[in-house]
Amino acid sequence: MSNYHIKHLEEYFQVYRKSVRNPEAFWEEIAEEHFVWRKKWNNVLSWDFSKPEIKWFEGAKLNITENCIDRHLPTRGDKTAILFEPNDPNEEAQHITYRDLHERVCRMANVLLDQGVKKGDRVCIYLPMIPELAVAVLACARIGAIHSVVFAGFSSSALAARINDSDCKIVLTSDGSYRGSKTIDLKGIVDKALDNCPGVKSVLVAKRINTDIPMKDGRDHWLQPLLDEAYADCVAEIMDAEDPLFILYTSGSTGKPKGMVHTTGGYMVYSAYTFKNVFQYREEDVYWCTADIGWITGHSYIVYGPLANGATTVMFEGVPSYPDFGRFWEVVEKHKVTQFYTAPTAIRALAKENLEFIDKYDLSSLKVLGSVGEPINEEAWHWYNTNVGKKNSPIVDTWWQTETGGIMITPIPYVTPTTPTYATLPFIGIQPALMDEEGKELKGKQVSGRLCIKYPWPSIARTIWGDHDRYRDTYFSAYKDMYFSGDGAFRDAVGYYRITGRVDDVVIVSGHNLGTAPIEDSINEHPAVAESAIVGFPHDIKGNALYGYVILKEVGESRNRENLAKEINQQITEHIGPIAKLDKIQFVSGLPKTRSGKIMRRILRKIASKDTSNLGDTSTLLNPEVVEEIINGAL
Repeated sequence: MSNYHIKHLEEYFQVYRKSVRNPEAFWEEIAEEHFVWRKKWNNVLSWDFSKPEIKWFEGAKLNITENCIDRHLPTRGDKTAILFEPNDPNEEAQHITYRDLHERVCRMANVLLDQGVKKGDRVCIYLPMIPELAVAVLACARIGAIHSVVFAGFSSSALAARINDSDCKIVLTSDGSYRGSKTIDLKGIVDKALDNCPGVKSVLVAKRINTDIPMKDGRDHWLQPLLDEAYADCVAEIMDAEDPLFILYTSGSTGKPKGMVHTTGGYMVYSAYTFKNVFQYREEDVYWCTADIGWITGHSYIVYGPLANGATTVMFEGVPSYPDFGRFWEVVEKHKVTQFYTAPTAIRALAKENLEFIDKYDLSSLKVLGSVGEPINEEAWHWYNTNVGKKNSPIVDTWWQTETGGIMITPIPYVTPTTPTYATLPFIGIQPALMDEEGKELKGKQVSGRLCIKYPWPSIARTIWGDHDRYRDTYFSAYKDMYFSGDGAFRDAVGYYRITGRVDDVVIVSGHNLGTAPIEDSINEHPAVAESAIVGFPHDIKGNALYGYVILKEVGESRNRENLAKEINQQITEHIGPIAKLDKIQFVSGLPKTRSGKIMRRILRKIASKDTSNLGDTSTLLNPEVVEEIINGAL
């Protein structure tokens, strides 16, 4: 059936029309023809966005790992499934075949079963980008446990909050991790986190950096000896299509992070179908997504999407700058990578370096380039297109979210004509709408509004773990019968979409969504701080960086301001992680507030961006005089 692999623009429009005229028939056909089900569904879709309640492939039974591994064994058993490229280029890459992967996943699954993990239990995975991470994810899915991967750059308190929120009973980690020339003590971070996690019964520790670490009797176990003893086959647990597959936390604009729940059947179908088309994957290709599995990009487009298609997926432990800025291109040449999917932050950082880092490598294997995490700016797009793609490899600038589970607006390479800064057209089955602030849909072309989706797609998150009301309030309360993404967008004269950024207090820094509220909470815990406000401002590499306005409890605080700034950033690192550190901290005597006490962040954003030409009417503020003072003291 050609619907599964779109090859030209006319076909895109034909398939897209079919997918929105009769979504249920369309997705039923895709699901039926391309996946293995233990029992077929009784009903394709039931949904009500007001509750919200969404069910795809109701009554169907399956195990996602049978679709990602077992079914490939007869025809692709000896094909490389995961190609592990270590941090150190002198360490040999590992080619893990589908047959090897099957055995590793079964052994890991049996270890988890031996540890008392049952269907529905939550397992926290806090591992670096080593094969054990992908194997652990799949092992959980094999036995019906719900995995909660926490990016191994988060602090101990951020890790503890996620473990406790989803009530994980077991943690998988490693003795440490490599990051460029540094090593990080992951086990130490886990130990500190577990001081506040009474529910965790056991910790399984993979060896990676081979250092001596303390092991707590009765709780901590080295992973490898358990894997060596485990049986190399494990019967896959039969799951309902709507059983939870994983929880993945994303920053909220307020309060604690949101544990997005993705279920099994719909997520599998959508992540696989988008992977096949957005990257135009062919059987012999070597696909590389540089993300970390700790983010949704890694879940959908390193693990589940590629493996469901029987692909070879590269898993990279390192960083783009180690041992030098040619590392990405060295890996592309070495493994003859055909599809390369990375973040604008990485592209901007590499674009600042000398072109000799690229020119010495053969990049002729590349067929498709991708961008994810935030809209790619025009300058970076042209650099990527010219120097990496040599103007032969189309760039797919993909828009989607943790909540959506898969890519939503994107060009299809060799199908959709691309325009820099535009995510172009909705993917098959996706029905976007631009809304104004009054809740009216903006029809036609050349309009800007808030980006909503009118109709459910198979991989939409079903809820926030333990807080369905928050799920409804965050995504479905702003506009009746619509999913609100929290992003603004512009639709141009040909119907292409350009994402214009967040409309709430979330700042995208280096592709990571950072809620400002948790960062402010962390700063305000410093004994010298009375109040703070965080905004984003443009940054050449990160896209956005964080600017903090801080009021001290005592105006004449005698301590060195430079030291205070360091202490504040240290506090943020401990509470949230180094990704949330402030680039600039300005100590102020007050913040611009409305008479109801709301901080006017719009004004602070303009000052941080050095754009003070039009601040609007400040006379209605409670304290208009403070604005001038902040402008004069701006960094």
